[in-house]
Amino acid sequence: MKRTLILILTLAAFGLTACSGDESKAETTATTATTATAAPALPSDVAEVAAINTAGIDTATAATSTANANTFEATGEFVSPVRSELSPKLPGRVAQMYVAEGSRVTRGQPVLQLENDYLRLNLQAANAEVARAKAVRDEAARDLERKRELVGKNSIPKATFDRSQAMFEQSNAAYSAAAAQVSLLRQQIADSTLRAPVTGIVAEKRTEVGARLGDGGVAFVVVQLSPLKLRFQVPERFLGKIGVGDRVTARVDPYAGETFEGTIKTVGGVIDPKTRTMFAEAEFANRDGRLRPGLFARVETKLD
Repeated sequence: MKRTLILILTLAAFGLTACSGDESKAETTATTATTATAAPALPSDVAEVAAINTAGIDTATAATSTANANTFEATGEFVSPVRSELSPKLPGRVAQMYVAEGSRVTRGQPVLQLENDYLRLNLQAANAEVARAKAVRDEAARDLERKRELVGKNSIPKATFDRSQAMFEQSNAAYSAAAAQVSLLRQQIADSTLRAPVTGIVAEKRTEVGARLGDGGVAFVVVQLSPLKLRFQVPERFLGKIGVGDRVTARVDPYAGETFEGTIKTVGGVIDPKTRTMFAEAEFANRDGRLRPGLFARVETKLD
């Protein structure tokens, strides 16, 4: 009986202890969940600064996206629309050079002189021949007039008049030939002076004084500076947004902070299947000659 009573009391005490432990665990779990859910509150001034910074970042990002959507930017290269290799029309030896590599030239400016001493001597002889032929022609013309009067009076045979007329025609032909020779020699003397075909800059010099230039020999390479072309590539998705006549702005490293204005002259053509881009070309007046062929530029234009 005593043993039974002791066993009952022991079981009762164990049950009370277990219940007490479960309640403690439940309370601890609830406290932890409450702590994890509730974040610590920031001070009022710190919260305001955080809110302003977050709003500023979002606004800047939106503005940049809007600007990029309305502006096209690319890189390109300035090229000369005219690149001329200067060769004399006649072969000859270089007597004098008036420009050097890098010199600025204007259209029609002499750049090189070939030897022409023999041409000038031949011109003197041709002028003398012209004077002689003119005298013969004038005498034949006077004789023809006299014969015409006489044949009108039946004072001379018709055959005599015909011979006088033939002599006049021959002398007139000889005079014309002598005059043509003079013109030819004058043109050859003029061609012995090589002149710049365009206003630009001497990109290359390929001869020296005393050198002989044969047929097709190149003395200088001259490139045009005004206007200049700026070539760049445009992605195919902008085909309907960039057109001829649009204004473009270019920036180059040698002139930091400056911009140069141009106009698009060509857009489109064949689209490159590898890069999915098309060719575009803008023209810049470049009246001061500051821009040079081969110069890289960053070009920008507003989209329609």
